[in-house]
Amino acid sequence: MSEKTALTPATHTTPPAKFSHGVKKGNILQVAGQVGFLPAAPGQPPTPAGPTLREQTLQTFANVQAILEEGGATWDDVMMMRVYLTDTDHFAEMNEIYNQYFEEQGLKEAPAARTTVYVGLPKGLLIEIDALAVLS
Repeated sequence: MSEKTALTPATHTTPPAKFSHGVKKGNILQVAGQVGFLPAAPGQPPTPAGPTLREQTLQTFANVQAILEEGGATWDDVMMMRVYLTDTDHFAEMNEIYNQYFEEQGLKEAPAARTTVYVGLPKGLLIEIDALAVLS
């Protein structure tokens, strides 16, 4: 039986409770919900990448990617992504950002994805993304 390994890249703050930014067991890697916080700075509280959906989405993708890389995965290993928005009016813009980002990443096949509206994010945060990857 393979060990379960918690993943916290150097770019991320230590979680405030007993959970991990990502967990890898065998060839499965689960990325916990990530938001658009800038890379961690010692002694500084988490800071959003900016007030816009574009800024926060691109930083959220960077944060998910950091965990994937920490666990030895790439975007091509992602089987499922869940996107949580705080405003239904952001669906079209998020889809545009999403499509452009993954085109630039050279993604071979798109993962399954689900987008929903969720109003429970901390004030000022507009998007959260989690991902499930299977390493070959």
